[in-house]
Amino acid sequence: MRVLLVEDHAELAETVAAGLRREGMAVDVALDGLEALDRVAVTTYDVVVLDRDLPRVHGDEVCRTVIGNGSATRVLMLTAAASIEERVEGLGVGADDYLPKPFALAELIARIRALARRAQQPLPTVLACGDLRLDPGRRVATRAGRRLELSPKEFGVLEQLLAAGGAPLTAEQLLERVWDEAADPFTSTVKVTVSRLRRKLGDPPVIETVPDAGYRI
Repeated sequence: MRVLLVEDHAELAETVAAGLRREGMAVDVALDGLEALDRVAVTTYDVVVLDRDLPRVHGDEVCRTVIGNGSATRVLMLTAAASIEERVEGLGVGADDYLPKPFALAELIARIRALARRAQQPLPTVLACGDLRLDPGRRVATRAGRRLELSPKEFGVLEQLLAAGGAPLTAEQLLERVWDEAADPFTSTVKVTVSRLRRKLGDPPVIETVPDAGYRI
């Protein structure tokens, strides 16, 4: 899941981003509205977590731009103002959900996941192939009934491959969907992660390398 967090308080932004990354999300951070517009112009996000009161470009204008470009990106708006009028006004500019500050990280995570499900094509509650099962909601993957101890990136790669329904995904596609902007596109990080994932999945192998096309299950 690719998330853009737009928050002008740098320390809060990094704290929240770190919490979301621990949950396996690929998170980019923008510290003002203009930077946010630059990012959404070049990257497709599942969810934009958007502080309303931003410098340079107001959060309302960022929201209108995200909604107006016709993408499936969902917007969760944050604000320190908790009045009903403020919430109604925020939703009125196109936000899909609204969360007043201060908020609990667990609630933010739950709302982001709920919005991401709406942004994507409907998928089964549990993804499965043979004896391999993955529950995105519970963050649990098993093979032949044995729970797999996966890192967030390994879990994300496995989720993407299972969701592809047998279609191959390139390393570039996996990098865009599972990693954030900090990932170097010229490194072998996807190859290394797939290699570790294969070892943890065990035999018989389920991840196939497709020449010139990437990986598939």
